[in-house]
Amino acid sequence: MIFALIAYAIAMTIANMLVATFGPSISPINAFVFIGFDLALRDWLQIKLKPAQMGALIAGTGFLTYALDQSAGMIAIASAVSFIVAALADWAVFTKIKGTWLFRANSSNVAGASVDSLVFPTIAFGGFMPEIVAMQFVAKIAGGAIWTYLLNKNMEQMNATRS
Repeated sequence: MIFALIAYAIAMTIANMLVATFGPSISPINAFVFIGFDLALRDWLQIKLKPAQMGALIAGTGFLTYALDQSAGMIAIASAVSFIVAALADWAVFTKIKGTWLFRANSSNVAGASVDSLVFPTIAFGGFMPEIVAMQFVAKIAGGAIWTYLLNKNMEQMNATRS
């Protein structure tokens, strides 16, 4: 579990530094690889942690994201804010709906991706950028679905090994 927590924070930091370096054009690639990973891993962690622990993780990682990337200025602020509000949206949907982990994770990823895709570029780049929002949303859903599938396969293998 500690590896998952570290990977979660590192993915966000790398994504922020890439956006700070390359600007809005890198956002869809980041969204697919790093944010998709974040969305899926967050849902995996939700089944491992208690609600208070998950809340602390969301708040702590949001602030850690800012602390590690202060040199990125508004990128770091946008990341911390969007990370927290998207995580809360994802968490709310994941905990409310029923079904398999795979269904719940992919459903909650839509909520998290929606919020993050709107909030991050608006704060980071100082205005509403509909094409970036749309590209990020699609990339996050696609990346999240792939990462969710891979994590689900891993969970199935771990459960089969324990049986």
